[in-house]
Amino acid sequence: MAERFYVETLGCPKNQVDSDKLAGSLRAAGLEPAASLEAADLVVVNTCAFIEAARAESFEAIFEAARARRAGARLVVTGCLAARAGAALAEALPEVDAVVDVGVPVHLDGARWRPRGGRFVPVDFLDLPRGPAPSPWAYVKVAEGCNRRCGFCAIPQFRGPQRSRRPEAILEEVDALGAAEVVLVAQDLASYGRDLGRQDALIDLVEEVARRVWRVRLLYLHPSSLTEQLIDTIIATGAPYFDLSLQHVAPRLLRRMRRFGSAEAFLARVEEIRSRVPEAALRSSFILGYPGETEADHDELLGFLRAAELDWAGFFTFSEEEGTYAASLADKVPADLALERLRECAECQDEITARRRRALVGATTDVLVDTAGVGRSHREAPEIDGVIHVPAEGEPGTVRRVRIEAAVGPDLEGSFVGAVAPGPGGRELPASALP
Repeated sequence: MAERFYVETLGCPKNQVDSDKLAGSLRAAGLEPAASLEAADLVVVNTCAFIEAARAESFEAIFEAARARRAGARLVVTGCLAARAGAALAEALPEVDAVVDVGVPVHLDGARWRPRGGRFVPVDFLDLPRGPAPSPWAYVKVAEGCNRRCGFCAIPQFRGPQRSRRPEAILEEVDALGAAEVVLVAQDLASYGRDLGRQDALIDLVEEVARRVWRVRLLYLHPSSLTEQLIDTIIATGAPYFDLSLQHVAPRLLRRMRRFGSAEAFLARVEEIRSRVPEAALRSSFILGYPGETEADHDELLGFLRAAELDWAGFFTFSEEEGTYAASLADKVPADLALERLRECAECQDEITARRRRALVGATTDVLVDTAGVGRSHREAPEIDGVIHVPAEGEPGTVRRVRIEAAVGPDLEGSFVGAVAPGPGGRELPASALP
C-alpha cells in the first residue's frame, strides 16, 4: 500500500496554493492523500509567520499534529515559519521529524533542518502542476516574493524578491483547474510581470483568464499600482471587486510605514470606482497601533471608514517583526491601546457592512453556488467575506440568478429566480439555453 500524506495549511491563500502544489509533488512521488491527519504516514504542517498571532497559531497546529498523528507517522514543518527560523525551529521542536524550507521536497529522508541549497535542491512550487479544483473556485498564485519594503513587513526577508510566473504557465494551470471562478493572488499582485520587463502584464493576464472562466477576482492590490487601465480591466471582467491594501490613511503614519497616500487620495479613488460602476465591492485591511500612531491618526482612519463605506475591511494590531524598519522605531503604542483602537474600527466597519448588505435586499444578482445552500456573487470573495445562503437544491458549480430576500450581518439570504449558464469569456446565456 502506498504511503499516505496529509497537509495542514495555515495562513493566507498564497499558502494554500503552495499546499496544493506540495500535494501534487507528493502524489507524483507515489504517495496518496489521507482522509485525516490521524490516518497519514506523513503529516505536513504548512505554516504562516506573517505576524505574532499567525506564528502562535502555527505552533499550536504543530503541537496538535504531533499529538494526533498515529504511531510511526512522520511530521514535517514547512512554510513561512520554517523559511524564517528553520534551524532554530528544528532544534526547539524534537517532536518534529524535519523542518524544511519553502520549496524543498518534504518526503526526503535526512537532516532535521533542510534549507534551500546543497543537496536539497528546491522545487519551483510556482509551476508545479495541480489537478482539477476540488471546488467551483480556486486560488492561482501568479508570483512569489515582493520588491517593496513596507516598514512592518518581513515577507521579502524569507520569500525573496518578486518572481513572476510566465503567463503561459498560469493559463495552463487555469485550464487544468476547470474552476468557474479563479482568484489571482501574489504578495504584490499589481506588480505582476514587472520583473519580466512587462508593465501591463497583469492587465493582459486578467483579460486572458477572463476568457477562460466565468469570474476572475484579484486580491492584494497595492493602491499605488491601481492604474486607470487596471480599473477598466477589472470592471470589464464583470466582477468589479477591488481589494486595496491601504494599511492606514494618515499621511504622516503612512510615511513611517514606508508607504504613500492619504485619506483624501484613497477616498477619491473609491468614489471614482463607484462612479464608474455603482455595484462595485471594495475591501481593504488596516494596521492599528503602528509605532507613532496618535489619536489624531486614529480619528482620521475612523473618519475615512465612515466616508468611504467600504463593503469589507480587516483590522490587525501591529506586530513587531525582527529585521523590519518598524522594529527600530520609537513611540511604541501600548498593546491594550492598539487593541482598543482596533475594536473601535471593527465596530464602525461592522455597522457599515451590515448597512450595505441590508441595502441589497430586493436586488437580483448572479451567484456561483459553492456548496449546497451557499453561494457568492461578485461582492463576496471566498473564505474572507460573507456568503449568500440559497436553496439547497442548487448544484455546486452552477450559476443561478438570485433575489436577495434578507440580510443577517455580513451574510445574505436569497431565492432562485432563474438559471445562468456561463459561456465563453464569461458571457451569460439565457436559462432557455440550458440543457
